[in-house]
Amino acid sequence: MHFAIPRRSFLKQTALSLLALKAAPASIWAPHAIDDGDVVPIQHHLLSMVNGERTEAGLSNLKLDQLACNVAQQHAIEMAENDFLSHWDLEGLKPYHRYSFAGGTDANAENDASADYSKAIEADEMPFAVVRMHITMHDEVPPNDGHRQTMLTPQHTHVGFGMAWRGLHIRLCEVYVSRYVSIDPYPFMNRPQGRFILSGGVLDPKHSVEALEVYYEPPPSPPSKSWLQTPRRYGLPQDHTQFYKKLPGHKTYDDGSTGSIEVLGRRFSVPVELSHKQPGIYTLVVWIKGSETEHPFPATQICVRTE
Repeated sequence: MHFAIPRRSFLKQTALSLLALKAAPASIWAPHAIDDGDVVPIQHHLLSMVNGERTEAGLSNLKLDQLACNVAQQHAIEMAENDFLSHWDLEGLKPYHRYSFAGGTDANAENDASADYSKAIEADEMPFAVVRMHITMHDEVPPNDGHRQTMLTPQHTHVGFGMAWRGLHIRLCEVYVSRYVSIDPYPFMNRPQGRFILSGGVLDPKHSVEALEVYYEPPPSPPSKSWLQTPRRYGLPQDHTQFYKKLPGHKTYDDGSTGSIEVLGRRFSVPVELSHKQPGIYTLVVWIKGSETEHPFPATQICVRTE
């Protein structure tokens, strides 16, 4: 049954649930243990909050994804240990790089938040600080509501949460995932101007593959701490090539091409050329849609290094 949760009641329930978390022994929130699996109760609490927020917006619920949790957790730890807040990490990798190089193939988006203190904090403050950070992001208003839009993206299906407390710094990382296709094994590493076949299948027969975009960017460089401490948005690079599904019969696209993505039932395959002579990272974005009237949306962010 679909129903809306009044905002006031929702926040009241959040406070009551947090009281239950606070009743747990404070030692489970000790700084040395926060990255050793003890974040699970807060992860499930955040999942309940997100699903309550999505229900209130008329959207589907998300499932907790372990890979996304692992990726988010590592990024939260790195940010807390090094006192920065950024979508980039110490290597210069962006969120979709981290998720893909950890083994993920789905399209994804990241929210990050921080809490910094001027004096020592109690261990049982940790879950309250994390929830406050999430609520702050959810309560953003246009035009500065990017975090809220990420939480309420209709196409998301899964989410992962990571959090870390180091000294005076608490960091929260949320990785939202859109899982609609399965991808066959592919080379994580390749040579410049190498080629391979990208293949896979849509999980739901109502979806169809429409296009593939291949983005290229040079190898990342480790950024300075001051650079990481300056807020900035991230996105895919400008350098990209588009491929479309093959058209039936003698039909052609506006540029006269007939398409290069082979689609057979729920399966698809397309030859990919890593065209640059220089090393770098290629990100492959498969676009799908559910009906003729629906706008296509990204279903993958698959990263391949060339060296």
